Amino acid sequence: MAAKGDMVYAWTTDADLQSKAECGGAVTALLKYALESKAVDAVFAVQKGLDIYDAQPTLITDPKDLEKTAGSLHCGTLLLPKIIKKYLDGAKDKKIAVTVKGCDMMAMYELAKRGQINLDNILMIGVNCGGTVSPVMARKMIAEKFELDPDEVVKEEIDKGQFIVVMKDGTHKGISIDELEDEGYGRRSNCRRCLLKVPRQADIAAGNWGVIGDKAGKATFVEVCSQKGADLLTKAAAAGVVATEPANPKGIEIRGKVENAMLKLGNKWRDKDFTALGEGDERLKKILEETSRCIKCYSCIEACPICYCVDCSTKNPALVKPGQIPPGFMFHLIRFSHIADSCVNCGQCEELCAAEIPNALFMHAQQVELEKLFGHKPGVDMSLPVLALVEEATERKRLAATGSDQIYTNVFNPPPQ
Repeated sequence: MAAKGDMVYAWTTDADLQSKAECGGAVTALLKYALESKAVDAVFAVQKGLDIYDAQPTLITDPKDLEKTAGSLHCGTLLLPKIIKKYLDGAKDKKIAVTVKGCDMMAMYELAKRGQINLDNILMIGVNCGGTVSPVMARKMIAEKFELDPDEVVKEEIDKGQFIVVMKDGTHKGISIDELEDEGYGRRSNCRRCLLKVPRQADIAAGNWGVIGDKAGKATFVEVCSQKGADLLTKAAAAGVVATEPANPKGIEIRGKVENAMLKLGNKWRDKDFTALGEGDERLKKILEETSRCIKCYSCIEACPICYCVDCSTKNPALVKPGQIPPGFMFHLIRFSHIADSCVNCGQCEELCAAEIPNALFMHAQQVELEKLFGHKPGVDMSLPVLALVEEATERKRLAATGSDQIYTNVFNPPPQ
């Protein structure tokens, strides 16, 4: 019987799934079992579209379709929680299993504490993440640095510090991540700065780090992080869907070293990026210069997991002049004040910016400073952010009416009337 804190090697007992899987197929097998056993109503995951650069979100209700999601897509940069909130009613009345990267998991918590997602109905299987590469950058990198045709690449992976591509003819080529990033290629900037590589706030954290010996490449390292995760693994093993064995102690040690190396690299990039951004007036000047290219397309707002207001203040004519392009700096100040204390560094605001403004850098730099001041770390638990701003008169009226000091209205567990 599995318990919270257990670390095991796990693999699917389905030979066909094993052949399609990247490291044992345990994640796909667990998701398939959750769906077949009616533990969840659907699985929300990512599958390959036209090619490796085309990651597509997919809602699966037929267990047979889960095999399409096997493997990883490092050139897929989707963030799933906002889609769950917007198109799946925040899992209000439907139980959903979802695979999450660190930033997905953090966004899930931030939306949940704002009452936009019902975590009680979400089963999260976290996957270790060393970072993702923008599809546009991936194509450019493969053409210019690897000197290969991006359309001939059928698979990519990040392993042992290298970005590796596999061609249609079966040949492969790998180049050091450090070398690629020193030359301006490689992972997205927010991924480089990320310090959450193993998403332990999910119900299960899984990956290939630490799988050694005869199980290397044939099993998944699974860390059980909640009772919900323990129940899933226990029942799946009892049903014969997955097989498990205790993780090799040396493998556990290696996994820790890999994680620590990634965290050290993340801190290195934070120092580099934030130092280059400067402080005080210098930082403000750079932000003003960069944001002067803004065309007010609202991509940053549409994609941000923290933006959920029905009446967006950036559309208030008293604050932001309608029809003005680029918008006044108040447009960006509103976003900074609403989001900076809770930014999860997912990078979506930068990834989708039509003007290529480094929005994620600006927001993340401010979040880190606020974390130093107030100690609030977004996305790791249900604690509320310190700097939530409200209209005083409205807040006093609400406080008197409800007797609750909660700033955010929780639509799934509303305060007593």
